[in-house]
Amino acid sequence: MRKMKVLVYGSGVIGSLYAALLSEAGIDVSVYARGTRLKNLQEHGLQYKGKGGIHTAKVTILSKLSEYDNYDFVLLAVREHQLYAALEELKNNISPTIVTLVNSLDSYHLWEDICGKGRILPAFPGAGGGFDGDILDAALTPRIIQPTTIGKTDGREKKLAALFRKAGIPCQIVEDMHAWQVCHLAMVVPIADAYYETKDPEHAGRDRILMKKTARQIRENLQKVTEKGLRLSPAKMNVFKLLPISIVSAGLGIAFRSKFGDRFMYRHSIKAPDEMQRLHEQFYQFIGQ
Repeated sequence: MRKMKVLVYGSGVIGSLYAALLSEAGIDVSVYARGTRLKNLQEHGLQYKGKGGIHTAKVTILSKLSEYDNYDFVLLAVREHQLYAALEELKNNISPTIVTLVNSLDSYHLWEDICGKGRILPAFPGAGGGFDGDILDAALTPRIIQPTTIGKTDGREKKLAALFRKAGIPCQIVEDMHAWQVCHLAMVVPIADAYYETKDPEHAGRDRILMKKTARQIRENLQKVTEKGLRLSPAKMNVFKLLPISIVSAGLGIAFRSKFGDRFMYRHSIKAPDEMQRLHEQFYQFIGQ
């Protein structure tokens, strides 16, 4: 039986983690990298922290992409501002499916105008972390909070979900990936804004006034989303609209102060302020504020 072949385009936290997990499951994984990250991967391999210490993933490191290399899936794991350049580079590759693990509200049709009709499978990662030097220190988010999310298309999403589950990556398939992305930003944009607003972002969760302000902004954002005619996705987002602000703000404070908040909220917000600012602008432009 032929091994599944996956190309991970992007060697940051998300791309590296998914590459490592897929390789552990026996998938044939190649990682496309550039710059200093490429040099480090060529010299030391893809090193990551896991059970028992530091491991080196069994992946192929690429510095070039051949248009004739055919992968079952290309996992596009780049930041929002790198998306279009990546699609331009991938458009000549013959691989049929590009999985966009990217935070963006742009139309998927715009992406397919570049890389070809029917090639985009929208998704979103459920992971976070960082690097300890050049060694990956990352993890999957708990399934109950945010599994890897895949948009429903033409059946390919089931094949991708099976691949992820084989690698121990919790995932879900949603009917409307665009609505899910909008709701996701309705929550994470105010969270990131809270870190940027305070003079002590590492301890933002201790500021009760800031937590209440963040809770109110999330509620207002989700209300605006429903006014745009979108159903909240996942349905648990309705909790932010139904519970009293005092309870929501207390819950946010706990999340901000937790190890989860440090790994999945604080680190990304602090390391990617430019990306979060662009997403802030995208979101509020979308909902009409």
